[in-house]
Amino acid sequence: MAITRPESLIDRILQRLTLARALRDAILAVLLAFGVTAIFIMMSGHNPAVAFWHMAIGAFGSADAVAFALNKSAPYILAAAGIALCFRARIISIGAEGQIAVGGIFATWAALHTCDLSGPLPLLMSLLSAAIGGALWAFLAAALRIWRGVNEVISTLMLNFVGLLLVGEVLNGPMGEPGAGFPQSPVVPDGTFLPLLISNTDLTIGILLAIFACLAVAFLLWMTPFGFSARMVGASPSAARYSGVSQTRVVVVAMLIAGGLAGVAGAIEVLGVQSRLIEGFSVGFGFKGVAVALLAGLDPLAVIPAGLFFGFVEAGALAMQRDIGVPSSLVYVLQGLTMVFVLCARGLDRRHKRV
Repeated sequence: MAITRPESLIDRILQRLTLARALRDAILAVLLAFGVTAIFIMMSGHNPAVAFWHMAIGAFGSADAVAFALNKSAPYILAAAGIALCFRARIISIGAEGQIAVGGIFATWAALHTCDLSGPLPLLMSLLSAAIGGALWAFLAAALRIWRGVNEVISTLMLNFVGLLLVGEVLNGPMGEPGAGFPQSPVVPDGTFLPLLISNTDLTIGILLAIFACLAVAFLLWMTPFGFSARMVGASPSAARYSGVSQTRVVVVAMLIAGGLAGVAGAIEVLGVQSRLIEGFSVGFGFKGVAVALLAGLDPLAVIPAGLFFGFVEAGALAMQRDIGVPSSLVYVLQGLTMVFVLCARGLDRRHKRV
C-alpha cells in the first residue's frame, strides 16, 4: 500500500494538470476561431454580432433546440472518447466512421430480429450488438497492425470506406425496405427506440450514455493498470517494452474499446434519431470525433465539453443560415480554425518544454 499511494497521487495530479491545460488551450482556440470567423462573416456582408446571436438562439433558444444539439453531440462524444484512448497509447486510429457504420448495421439487425422479446431486452441487445460490431471492425485494423505490420492509419482509413459501402450493400439487399425510394431499412420496432430523457422533446438517453462512456474511459486511463500501461506505451514504447508491458495487449484492448464505443454511437444515431438505418447516416461522424478528441487534448473528461461545443455550434449554424442567410458552411470554418489554433497551442507547449 505504501508503494501504490504515491503513484495514485501522482496520477491524479497529472490528470488534473492535463485537463486544465486542455481546457485552457481549447478556450483560447475557440475565442480566436470565433474572432477569425467574424471576419469571414463580415466579408459575406453580414453583421457578426447578429449572426452569432442567431447562432446562440438556434442552439439554446428552446427546449427542442437544446435537445437537437445534445442528440447531435452524443455520437461525437462517444467516438472521441475511444479515439482519445487510442491516441494516448500512440495508436493513430481514424476508423471511427466505419465502426459507427458497422455498429448501425448490427444495431438495426438486432432491433429487427429481437422485437419478440419483452421489456428492455430488445434495446439492450441492439446496443450490445452495435458495440460488438464496432469492436470487430476495429479488431480488423488491430490484427493487421499486430500480425502483418500494416500501419493503422492506412487500415482504419480504408476500412471507413468499406464500412460505408457495406451499409449501402445491406440496404440494397437483405435489410432494405421493400418499395422504398431510398436505400433504408424498415423502421425499427418501438421497443428498440432509445427512451426519452425529457418528455415532450426529442432528447434521448444517448447523451447520458456518452457522458458515462467518458467517465468510464477516464477511470480506465488514470486509475487502472491497463491505463498506466497504455500511457506508458504512448509516452515511450521502448520504456514500455523494457518494463515488460505487452504492446500487443494494449493495441488490441484499446482498439476494441474504441470500436465498441463508436459502434454504440452508430446505434444511438439509428435507434434515437433516424429510427432506421439510412445510407450515409454516419458520414463525417468519425472525423469529427477525431477533431473533438484533439480539441479535448486527448483527455476523456474534456471530451464532454468539446463534443458539446461541436454539437451546439452545428445546431446553431442551421438557424443562422435560415434566419439571416449566413452560409452554414462557415461552421466548418469555425471548427477547422479551432483545431488549427489548438494544434498550434500544443506545438508551442512542446517547444516550451524542450527549451
